[in-house]
Amino acid sequence: MKLARPNVFHPRIVLAGCRQLVDGDGDDAGLIPALRRRALHARWLAWDDPDTLHADVVVLRATWDYAERLDEFLAWTTAVPLLLNAPGVVAWNADKRYLLDLARRGVPIVPTAVFGPGDKIRLPGSGELVVKPSTGAGSVDAQRFTDRTAAQAHAAALQQQGRSVLAQPYDDRVEHAEETALVFLGGQPSHAFTKKAILPPQGRPIKLDATGTYAIETLAPAEPDFEIWDVGFAALGAAADHLQMAARDFLYARVDVIGGTDDPRLLELELIEPSLGWTQLDERTRDLQQREFARRLSSALDRLGLGPLSHRRP
Repeated sequence: MKLARPNVFHPRIVLAGCRQLVDGDGDDAGLIPALRRRALHARWLAWDDPDTLHADVVVLRATWDYAERLDEFLAWTTAVPLLLNAPGVVAWNADKRYLLDLARRGVPIVPTAVFGPGDKIRLPGSGELVVKPSTGAGSVDAQRFTDRTAAQAHAAALQQQGRSVLAQPYDDRVEHAEETALVFLGGQPSHAFTKKAILPPQGRPIKLDATGTYAIETLAPAEPDFEIWDVGFAALGAAADHLQMAARDFLYARVDVIGGTDDPRLLELELIEPSLGWTQLDERTRDLQQREFARRLSSALDRLGLGPLSHRRP
């Protein structure tokens, strides 16, 4: 590739997918053009492609098989020269017991219990349950149960695989499109969308995409009330405090909140490879917000010494 301004440093940027979805699922299709408008040149690679080790910066976008190869993935995050979000963020966010860290800092969460591979399982509540691996992506191996014996058996099967288990009461508000995904760029709100329930009732298989890497979701644009956004700000702030960093240092974040204004609760804080729901935006808004993504990445590169004049440092 011949660059228009060879006297300016052009960092080698990689958007990281996985072998099954090297270029992601299509939602991020506008990012490379948006980056190019800021003279940032990026390409897609699977995260385990050796060429990622020669990039100046890798931005995680669709690494949806990481949970199946967690140790290898976490080792890779520290091997690439620069990763966004950062390796320490990824290691913490990869295990959903982070919810307990946030709850201790005052964030309202869905009641959550986590059991390690050798722990005795004590399922919470008395009604319908969700049981899933505490490290997982795309809702793979997440199941919904009315039968507590079956829930116990699923949890035990996950433990036998050496995996930790997360159990939560099933919140049926998700049936009424009351799960809202809040997208933040550089610690500031960008846009939001709703997600309909994807976990089928007990006994029915979850619908995965053709690659088997993530559950198929039904999304729609949203304009959440400030009470919902408040949970997002609280979650992001608590995470930044826990990790001893600034919220602006999260290049991107998605905060999934369940419920309406009367009792909104954090369901998940996604800092590794969340879908950002660009296709839920109208064309003009999508263009503006993807430009904002590019601006935030450019600012991060400047802070990290990879700006356009960084090669001229003494």
